[in-house]
Amino acid sequence: MNKLTIIKIGGNVIDDPKSLDLFLADFAKRTEPTILVHGGGKIATQIGNQLGIEARMVDGRRITDAETLDLVTMVYGGLVNKKIVAQLQANGINAIGLTGADGNSMLAKKRPVKEIDYGFVGDVVPEGVNINLLVSLLNQGIRPVFCALTHDGQGNMLNTNADTIASVLAVALSKSFDVELVYCFEQPGVLSDFESKTVIPVLDPDNYHEYKNSGIINSGMIPKLDNAFDALNAGVGQVRIIHFSSLNNNQSGTIIQL
Repeated sequence: MNKLTIIKIGGNVIDDPKSLDLFLADFAKRTEPTILVHGGGKIATQIGNQLGIEARMVDGRRITDAETLDLVTMVYGGLVNKKIVAQLQANGINAIGLTGADGNSMLAKKRPVKEIDYGFVGDVVPEGVNINLLVSLLNQGIRPVFCALTHDGQGNMLNTNADTIASVLAVALSKSFDVELVYCFEQPGVLSDFESKTVIPVLDPDNYHEYKNSGIINSGMIPKLDNAFDALNAGVGQVRIIHFSSLNNNQSGTIIQL
């Protein structure tokens, strides 16, 4: 099988133009088929504040009412996505920016209301990925760049977690490629000591649960790691969590394994 890398870049890197430039220059040096997934939450919040649209969050998740959906569609699918695509073109990479609605590339279901109504938020599964479209693009040397938006097939865009999109893409495409999933962000990996930046080199389910129960691994890292283990259990070859400047260093960061 041909190798495919799916890379998710964290929002803090996107917020900083110098960091993003560095990351995209490294991304452009890669020769194998690659898909990029990005968020853009802080930029959406900043522009929302300018427009008088207040961000409402529950456990770190954005409540997406109709007004907020318009905002994130403009920011994720427009401003952030097209800036990234334009920068990749400047680096000699033929990239195409996608929401899940484009080419029906990722179909999702609106999250059902339980204790919390998250609004227009999508839950996506591998069966919703248009594998044929993505394989065709990759075979033409085009690099898809996904923002954190899917659609429900009934005319509605859906705000969707970028970590989850990356994981689901990795699982869906593992039927056609030997897939590596890489989460890039502003830390050097999963940390056992935040102050000294001590990296956990290898994380398996047993020590993950130990670190989580002791509170060493907490908050936003937990859903990221849950997505990582889900991907491995569903057939993805390898998952790494690394600093955004170490994209092409295969020895860096944390390797997630079963």
